[in-house]
Amino acid sequence: MKHRFLLACMLLMLFPALSFAQKKVSWPEMKAFHGLMSVSFHSAEEGKFEPLKMRGDSLFVAAEKWYNSPVPAGFKADKTKETLKTLVEKTRVLQKHIEGGSPNEKLMAVITEAHDVFHKIVGECREEDH
Repeated sequence: MKHRFLLACMLLMLFPALSFAQKKVSWPEMKAFHGLMSVSFHSAEEGKFEPLKMRGDSLFVAAEKWYNSPVPAGFKADKTKETLKTLVEKTRVLQKHIEGGSPNEKLMAVITEAHDVFHKIVGECREEDH
């Protein structure tokens, strides 16, 4: 039952990403960040925190690179940049918690916040006609 619930949750979380992929917007920095976030977040959901702990620095660096990249057509530039700035801040906080040896429960809370911001960018920052 728990696995079915997790599968359903993961599918719902992928919906904005799938909709993004169908619109054929190429944004390599977003793709790179998503790869790191996916492995880190979903492993942590399963109680495996080592992938997250190993990628704390990489998530922060990838978020900064994404923030510093040009916003492609199909996104609301101002809202996207503002939300990306929040993502950089969340990943910086995550990195500090990892470095400081925070408990897994805290890491899960912080990675969840960053994950939610990622999905806000993919979903809410898109232009309506794209």
